[in-house]
Amino acid sequence: MAAATGASATALWWLHHTDRLPRRGEPRPHEPAALRAASLAEIDALTWQEFEHHVAALCRRDGCRDVVVTGGSGDLGADVTATLPDGRRLVIQCKHYAPHRYVPSGDMQKFLGTAWLHHRADVAVFAATCPFGKAALALAAEHRITAVHRDLLGLWNTGTPLTALLPLGGAGQGDAAHRRRWRATYGRG
Repeated sequence: MAAATGASATALWWLHHTDRLPRRGEPRPHEPAALRAASLAEIDALTWQEFEHHVAALCRRDGCRDVVVTGGSGDLGADVTATLPDGRRLVIQCKHYAPHRYVPSGDMQKFLGTAWLHHRADVAVFAATCPFGKAALALAAEHRITAVHRDLLGLWNTGTPLTALLPLGGAGQGDAAHRRRWRATYGRG
């Protein structure tokens, strides 16, 4: 029990005080799994809590300040909050779903209902480990929410700064051929 508590405390300290992700091959004593994820397959293996911490670490890497993981019951759709390098308030909803799922419009509706009014976001981002359904993407586009689907998450994870992804807002989920390959890969006929 004491060892687990110590490891958890070290992980929380690391997530709160580290301003960059370690480079591959660097020694990583006591590093939590959320900071080691280097591929989408590794992100898929994270828990939803580790995914939220990983998204927070990506924000820190990209120069965000005041990064806080608030996820859990009662978070009202804000899993990560931060201040972007240009001073705008960032609010992120994270969904760690299996790659074959889609983010439904109901999830987007819930986030939309709190991002601007309750959390007072200047920039609202919905980050997911899967694609977004058509209706969810339409809502995101209509209400200025950046939908970071699986492909954009891969770009963000491998070094593209969040600020470069913000204007994309969910674009690039692939053409018909890409979607057929995706369905074949994940068994969705």
